[in-house]
This record gives sequence, structure tokens and C-alpha cells, in this order.
Amino acid sequence: MFDVQHWLVSLPPIAVYLLVAGVIGVESMGVPLPGEIVLVSSALLAATGVVEPEWVATAAATGAIIGDSVGYAVGRRGGRPLLARLGRRFPRHLGPAQLARAEQSFARYGVWAVFFGRFVALLRILAGPLAGALHVPYRRFLLANAAGGLVWAFGTTYLLFTVGRAAEHWLKDISWAGLVLAVLAGLASTWWLRRRAHRFEAAEPAADAADAEPVRVGDER
Repeated sequence: MFDVQHWLVSLPPIAVYLLVAGVIGVESMGVPLPGEIVLVSSALLAATGVVEPEWVATAAATGAIIGDSVGYAVGRRGGRPLLARLGRRFPRHLGPAQLARAEQSFARYGVWAVFFGRFVALLRILAGPLAGALHVPYRRFLLANAAGGLVWAFGTTYLLFTVGRAAEHWLKDISWAGLVLAVLAGLASTWWLRRRAHRFEAAEPAADAADAEPVRVGDER
């Protein structure tokens, strides 16, 4: 991520905004790209004054909403065969096991999976195409998609921007420490949501097994 940030410093601000929107947009269409890394790096640049935080957040939210909507349209047109092809092309990120977990999240949480999926790497990539393939009503999808994209983009950007500015003020002589502190704060901002998502995924097989097991009364040995 530090290499990404050093590379972004060499770009003019408008190019940084376009890059943020482009990478996050393509990632949201269903292509595994480091969208979160680009957003975190750009938010840290905003804390140093290289770019403006409101434009970083706006670019990220725009890319997320448009990318998810394009992914939705592609998924609705291509259906499950498209998801299968993506799984063969990106088996590490979109293989059968990952697709099954994403489908379980949609089945259990509905459009809330789209909202919270913006904070989880797997669902951030699959939310649009999967919602389209499962024929989730577009209005409900767009509402959850826009809300999740705005909260994720502006929340992540301004959290890192605020922590980065505070770190720069208090740690002027140790700039690397301020950077590390800001990075840790950004990672912590999504830790709770990811932990909850993993707990839900772990609980689903046990719940399904309990539902499938017949209840026997008086059968004690």
C-alpha cells in the first residue's frame, strides 16, 4: 500500500480522483481489484494536503454506485453462467465456495447484504453481479447500494483524513508513525463489520444442520 501511495503522489489531483473512481468502479462490477487499498492511500494523501478529501470520497462513492449498477445489469443479463465463468477466471476470489457464501448472505439478509457487503471484500466484488443474477428488484438494490457506497466512501475517507491530520499535528517529527497509525485506524473501521460477517457465515452451516436434523421424542439411549 505504501508503494501505491508513493505512486499516487506523482499524479495530478484530477488523475487521483479518476483513478479512485475507476478502480473501485471496476471492482464493483465483479473484477477483483484493490479498490480499498486505493481509497485508503488516497485518503491518507488528503491528510497531507495533496488532494481534497471531499473529492476522494465523492469519486469513491460514484465509482461504487455506478460500478455496482453495471455489475447488476451484467449479472441480470448473464445469470449464473456468468458467475460460473467469473469463478473459473478468478478461482481464488470468485470460486464456488466464495459464491456459495455470498449466496447464503443474500438469502439470509436480502438487500442488507448489499449494504454491509460494501465493507466486506468478497461481497464488495460480488454484490452487483449476484444481485442481478438472483433478480433482486433494482429499486431495492439501488437504495442499499447507494447507502452502502456513500457510508463506506465518506466514512473511510474522513476517518483516515481526520486521524491522519491529528497524527501529523502530534507526530510531526515521526511522520512514518503517523502514517502507520492512520492505516491501523482505517483497518479498524471495517474490522467489526468483517468479524460479524464471518460469524454469520460460520453460524449458517450449524443452523442449517440443526434445521435439517429430525426431532425425536423419547429416543434416548
